[in-house]
Parts: sequence; structure tokens; C-alpha cells
Amino acid sequence: MDLKGLPYRKVEVNPYSKKELPELPEGTPRKVPVLQFEDRTVQDSTDILAFLEQRFDGAPSLLPADAPSRDRAKEIEDWVDTDLTQVLPTVIYGTWGEAAKAAQVTAKSSNFGPLANVMVRAGGSLIMHQIAKRIVKKRGGGDPHEMLGAELDRLEAWLGDSDYVCGDRISLGDAAAHGALTCIKEFPAFARIVERPRLAAWYDRVANARAVGSAAAAAAAAAAA
Repeated sequence: MDLKGLPYRKVEVNPYSKKELPELPEGTPRKVPVLQFEDRTVQDSTDILAFLEQRFDGAPSLLPADAPSRDRAKEIEDWVDTDLTQVLPTVIYGTWGEAAKAAQVTAKSSNFGPLANVMVRAGGSLIMHQIAKRIVKKRGGGDPHEMLGAELDRLEAWLGDSDYVCGDRISLGDAAAHGALTCIKEFPAFARIVERPRLAAWYDRVANARAVGSAAAAAAAAAAA
């Protein structure tokens, strides 16, 4: 929504109570992201983007016009869901030290109440460390940091010498990958990204585009008010 320059109000959802979530259809997973617009409630980032592309066709599109680039953008989004976001927890919570640090960051930055905050700080590292170990085992074992390095190699290959993963314009692939990597910005593992000059430059370009879009949306909202 930042990249498309659309104004919105962000609601942080407590991962324990999830009381901030709107009423959802029966059987629907109670998880984020969820978009509410007028009388519509849309879940899942891919479905949300499709809705925004259709509803706000005057906003910048994140789906390239040519079929090969559009296919690549969707391929990268799928990769983010099936690979990148699966590997990231293994480097955030891989060792006891990393897990303890991550629990502190999570408790500090999330929408927890006082009791839940204490619980996360005390037991979050244990739980997430075990989850990270299961993910590594499920993916065939190995060193988590090497696993992340392999995924970053793939992202660099897609990027090549271009400004963005599908060429000279931001696409769904950039939005998905940048969003996933932004989730670990407060964690030590983020250093693995910025130590790669091309990825660091790409990350900053997308971040700047988000900031520009967000500022334009805020200005438009203020003018309308």
C-alpha cells in the first residue's frame, strides 16, 4: 500500500488474543494480514494485492505489463512464501543466544500486554528455538546461515544488474521480498543482507519508494480532509 501510494490505518494484532482482528468467515485462519475496505474484508497478501490492483486501478501497478516479467514477479512472491520466510526463523532463533535476543526484540516491539510480554521474554526463546530446529530438520538439515545465504544468492540472481527484480520498475516480487526482509531488520541476521552491496542498494531503493508513496498518500489524505 505504501508502494501504491494508498493511505491506510495500521492496526497491530496481538498474536495471542488476536482481539484486534475483524469478524472473519467461519473456518478462516485467524492470522494477518487482513485488509478492511468499506464492506470488504480480504485476507492473504496475494489476495489483498489483487483486490487493490482491481479497486485502485489508477494507482501504480505492481504487476508488470509483459508476461515474462509478470511471471517472474509471481515466481518471486511464491519463493518468499515457500522458502525465504521459512528460512528466516532459523537464523533468528537458530542458537540459544539468537533466540534469546529475538524474544527480547519481539516482546519490545509487539502488541503484547504486560503478562504476555513477560511470558514472551521468559519462554519465547525456548519455543522459537525448538521451532527453528524443526524447520531446519524439515528442510533437510544444515547450517541456517548457509541456508539463508543460498536464498539471498537466488534473490541476487533475480536482481542481476537491474534496479529491481523485474527490471527498472518495482513489482510484486520486490514488495514481497522487501517485506519479508524488513521483518528481520531489528535482528542480527539482517547484517547478512546489508553486507551484500547490490542487495543493500536494492533494499534502500525499495524502502525509499515506500517512503515516497507513504508521504504522497498522507498528503492526499490531508488535502481531502
